[in-house]
Amino acid sequence: MNYTLPNEVKMILDKFQEAKFQIYIVGGAVRNLLMKSNVSDWDFTTDAKPEEILKIFPEGFYDNKFGTVGVSSNLGNLEITTMRKEGIYKDYRHPVNVSWTNKIEEDLARRDFSINAIALSQTSEIIDPFNGQDDIKNKIIKAVGNPTQRFKEDALRLIRAIRIATELEFEIDPKTAQAIKENAHLIKEVANERIREELFKLLESSNPFRGITKLRETGMLKIILPGLENCFGIVQEGPKHDRVYDIGEHSLLTLKHTPSNDPLVRLAALLHDIGKVDTVKTAPDGNVTFYNHDVVGGKLVLKIAKRFNLSKKQTDKLYRLVRWHLFTVDENQTDSAIRRFIKNVGKENIKDIMALRIGDRLGGGTQKAISWRMEKFEERIKQILKKPFSISDLKVNGNDVMKTLNIKPGPKIGEILNKLFEEVLEDSSKNKKELLLEKIKQLA
Repeated sequence: MNYTLPNEVKMILDKFQEAKFQIYIVGGAVRNLLMKSNVSDWDFTTDAKPEEILKIFPEGFYDNKFGTVGVSSNLGNLEITTMRKEGIYKDYRHPVNVSWTNKIEEDLARRDFSINAIALSQTSEIIDPFNGQDDIKNKIIKAVGNPTQRFKEDALRLIRAIRIATELEFEIDPKTAQAIKENAHLIKEVANERIREELFKLLESSNPFRGITKLRETGMLKIILPGLENCFGIVQEGPKHDRVYDIGEHSLLTLKHTPSNDPLVRLAALLHDIGKVDTVKTAPDGNVTFYNHDVVGGKLVLKIAKRFNLSKKQTDKLYRLVRWHLFTVDENQTDSAIRRFIKNVGKENIKDIMALRIGDRLGGGTQKAISWRMEKFEERIKQILKKPFSISDLKVNGNDVMKTLNIKPGPKIGEILNKLFEEVLEDSSKNKKELLLEKIKQLA
């Protein structure tokens, strides 16, 4: 069977063939070709040594001991790796020693799952020593060889198995699933940044609810997100409610129903009630309260963001979504109250926090995603956003302050601009240059 390959991929295959080296497409690229789905990453393996690869591609770059040469192309960075066998692993990630081989079967034997241990040759021949094609047809994730050995080689494979199964909507082979449960504790040996990458890919999938549920079933969730695991078993409704979810179940359902594909928004949905564990109180009548759980939750997600080494921008967004998810929906609020809400959440996060509110409602058993009050509240926000909102929207700036008061740059400038902005927040009709210039003189 012939496969439609990009010109850049054909060029690499042709150059190695001309140089009389073996060359194979491997990994997820072959899997996706067989599944007739989009290929985003193209990986190759060859019997050429790294220095020989660099002779074919002098512009390539090689700075590792695993025989991988990177070649830039219009498809992004293409990785060409010398076929290898690996010895014992020392840290649940890196092999102690690596030796080259010219047998593709030996190279495929070191890979994680059968569906990723398939090679495609220059002549479109499929090499599939572990029956990965059958597992693709049967929608099964199965470890190559001994699953326990595979997971001890690289413990990240524990979460990768669940992430790939979630993305492809496959089931995990019983023996592989059992090995995941037995070795779940090894995920502690994996760097948090590597876990974050897999977690975000899982959250980007079409059914992250299923993936997070699988992480919990295997025992990994309590290691990756212990604060979320602690939410299970704490019932958040009093005895008079017909529908009762514990906090963990509600969090999963909120994730399931949040209408956003952004993994950070989905993470916020999953963690939005994490502060309830530390704030739960039960009254004598059985009523359950969680006062200030949004404040506590905001502080907790800052710690999670730090542990996963999120960027400053990601951290800020995650914090704002969790800290302010408990906003009041009231179409009769004053302009200044709505402006404070927008300032707290951030203009760029309005759509996301509304999506989180929808997930929160549906995750709590409410049948309708958006109430009429929410619709009116959103309309008010749109109206407010048309008016001046930040200091940069003022009709005067720092230069105007310095010129009017004949002063040099300094903290006084910012103080005056902030006071002007507070007045404009209360009454946008005051945002006129003549009025503000006069006010500057008064404030001085």
